[in-house]
Amino acid sequence: MSISEQDAERIPVVIASGESIERGDPVTPIDLMARACEAALADVPDLRHRIDRLSVVAIMTRTGPAPASELARALGMSPPVREVTTIGGNSPQWLVNRAATDITAGTLSATLIAGAEAIRSSRLRHKLGRPRDSGDTSLAPDPAVGDDLPGVGPAESAIGLLAPLHVYPLFESVVAARAGHTAVQHRQAIGELFAPFSRVASTNPFAWFPVEYTAADIATPSPDNRIVCEPYTKRMTAFLGSDQGAALVVCSLAAARRAGVADRSVFIWSGSGTVDVRFPASRPDPGRSPAIAAAGRALFEAANIASGPANGLGRIGIDDIEVLDIYSCFPSAVELAAEALGLNLDDSRGLTSTGGLPYFGGPGNNYTTHGIASVTSLLRQAGPGPAGDRPRLGLATGVGWFITKHALGLYGATPPPGGFQLGDTSADQQRIDAGAMEMALQVPDTTTATVLAVTVVRDHGGTPTGAPVIARLPDGRHVAASPADAEVVAEVGRGDTPGMVGTAIVVEGEPPRYRLPER
Repeated sequence: MSISEQDAERIPVVIASGESIERGDPVTPIDLMARACEAALADVPDLRHRIDRLSVVAIMTRTGPAPASELARALGMSPPVREVTTIGGNSPQWLVNRAATDITAGTLSATLIAGAEAIRSSRLRHKLGRPRDSGDTSLAPDPAVGDDLPGVGPAESAIGLLAPLHVYPLFESVVAARAGHTAVQHRQAIGELFAPFSRVASTNPFAWFPVEYTAADIATPSPDNRIVCEPYTKRMTAFLGSDQGAALVVCSLAAARRAGVADRSVFIWSGSGTVDVRFPASRPDPGRSPAIAAAGRALFEAANIASGPANGLGRIGIDDIEVLDIYSCFPSAVELAAEALGLNLDDSRGLTSTGGLPYFGGPGNNYTTHGIASVTSLLRQAGPGPAGDRPRLGLATGVGWFITKHALGLYGATPPPGGFQLGDTSADQQRIDAGAMEMALQVPDTTTATVLAVTVVRDHGGTPTGAPVIARLPDGRHVAASPADAEVVAEVGRGDTPGMVGTAIVVEGEPPRYRLPER
């Protein structure tokens, strides 16, 4: 397809990506980001000093006020806009969607998106007695972009339900119960789901654990693979202790042409974003994500506008995607996304391009930058395919908080005839927000409630230490409750958590506590 220079100014492409990893001496996130950026810019050297905006994904392991400004200094660049995102693993894809929108509007030519975590180095620095990485505190703070609303509300906070490791297994109990699985059966199913992820990681040079595990290796509890939170073993959970960085260069096709690198273009076809009911305990069904479903519909509706009204190819849908990277911090994130997008868990295309957060590594908010880098690199390597064939497409998804904030991006090896389109999810978002369940922060009188979701937290020795639940009261309100005492924790820990879903408990107090009914 011939594209005029005027049109090319408003066609967004991912023109380069870079990744970095460190296993030796302590490094900082700035070091890792700089390495990743240099790797990306080495492929497009003429764009180095044409970057209009430098966006840094929020970093967990530092307190410096201006990471984007520090990174610009490390790279010897002076982009007019330097910014940092708020918390959320959806941020990298959200940044790409925003960049594509701005390029399409003619208000942006080239941007550099980067992020990194150095959690291994932070721990090593502490062990060696070295000061923490606090960044350059003399710099003025970089402006923040993105949604900075909290991930949990008063109900979750009141019972200490704050960590992803404790919330995602609650969603998993619903998935397991719906499948009719016991905890043991469900662990086996998760092992089958995640074994192919580890296979991909085993060949990825930037993966933290380049090891192929069998389904049994993942599902079978052992001294080095303990159950951390029912039904999850350690090998089913995102690994945060890595040192990894990634960067993307996004620009207009015209900017790529001027830099002499247009042949590297991977085209951004469409993007979308939505938010599930903000607080996990308030969701009507903790085992489903209407927001991912809405974002998926909007993404493909936009893609079918982008593909042009008369391309003769028919409608584009999930079956047309060749390369996938589904956000995979915990199994429930994959399962809910697959159901929402119409994917089979054993899809022959594979659900990850990196290896997934438990095996590739989960560098804080920045994992999806690696996912986009992998998807676009694979499309670039594959090339456009024979003329007249259906477009070669890839999909990357990002998740923030507790399957809460979502961003999706569709990428193509060839340009979309109708240009980039951002999916409209406004009507869906209103419906999702209106579906939030009222929460009971206190239950003055002893009341029977129905369990909607449950998990058991275990210590290193396998002893149950907690068993939070989300339950529905007779009046329809939801309640987040913790066990009344250690005896209840032990009793729930001896049982089968998926089997508790749909059963009765007895709730009372502020914050709510529960007991099992007398048998």
